[in-house]
Amino acid sequence: MRNLKLIWDFYGPEALKIAEHHEIHLKEYIQIKNLNISITGFESLNDTHAIAYLVVNENNMKPIRDALRPHRGQIYQE
Repeated sequence: MRNLKLIWDFYGPEALKIAEHHEIHLKEYIQIKNLNISITGFESLNDTHAIAYLVVNENNMKPIRDALRPHRGQIYQE
């Protein structure tokens, strides 16, 4: 089964700090819901665009997507 990367985009001069903070909330959600998700992260795409993300199995994606409302997603490749 495929893994999907759910992505939240942040823009502006503080984008990286916001993305880093958002990852904390993603980890909290994973812990509260006792989910088997081990890949989360954040990264800077340029000076004013950063992302936070988590990687989920395609079978488990819909309830997580509906609860957390990511901006977009893509197939995850290591």
